[in-house]
Amino acid sequence: MDVFSAASPRGLSLEQIMERWEARWGEPYNRRSFFNHRAAILDIFDVEIKCNRSKNLYYIDVEELESNKSKASWLINSFTVNNLLALSKEGLAGRVSVENVPSGQKWLSSIMNSMLGSEELEISYLKYTGEPLQKRTILPYAVKETAKRWYLIGQDQELKALRVYGLDRIHSIKATGKHFRLPEDFDVDFLFKNSYGAYITDSKDLKHIVLKATEKEAKYLRDLPLHHSQKEPEPGIFTLDLSVTEDFVMELLSRGNRLEVLEPMELRYRIRFEFIKAAEIYKNT
Repeated sequence: MDVFSAASPRGLSLEQIMERWEARWGEPYNRRSFFNHRAAILDIFDVEIKCNRSKNLYYIDVEELESNKSKASWLINSFTVNNLLALSKEGLAGRVSVENVPSGQKWLSSIMNSMLGSEELEISYLKYTGEPLQKRTILPYAVKETAKRWYLIGQDQELKALRVYGLDRIHSIKATGKHFRLPEDFDVDFLFKNSYGAYITDSKDLKHIVLKATEKEAKYLRDLPLHHSQKEPEPGIFTLDLSVTEDFVMELLSRGNRLEVLEPMELRYRIRFEFIKAAEIYKNT
């Protein structure tokens, strides 16, 4: 897709795409390869390379991509930035900074290849709790990125249940050669729709949360909502409907005195208790 990274908003002709490919990669590019790649991009990333039939120009509708909140938008944005950095390394040296996501570098490619081939994986995994290294057999259903960490979501064959594994805690991965069928109704976004972060939660745990933000913090929340359910019924008051997980508690704590939990009371008490414990650490300062 890097041939589109600096494309005209109007699109590119097939001849222009071929020229850019050949200039970028130094090898010929033919019509069949383009249409094969076009179909693969739609299948893998759910991104359609459209064609303006009247002018025979090919393009990606960026506004539609953003409005649909495509699952691939983060990957595409990252790919575009990294591609531009590679092309402009000398010209932009010392002028562009991007954050590193270590957990995505080692295993992500292998996992996504197994996902495409619906192939079972054997992983060795070490929890943060310090338990011994575990060997797990996983049907890789999906991957998810949140808070600079990548996660594997799959059916654990030993536990007969869906589980989430942080890629940075995986010590080895091996494809078994056995294949599986992905459930037709599986949707990773639906799986986490009531969650914050990478926790699989029960819909019974759903809570109606009311937050009060300072004037400045409210501006941040409007630009970058905490959750897709976020609403602002009145200025500075935000509501969310989700399950309260450790990740969500940590996010609220990170906002300090800029964000106050009004409801539910058990969450308000939990945040208060955590702040009191933190203040105890510094009481002798």
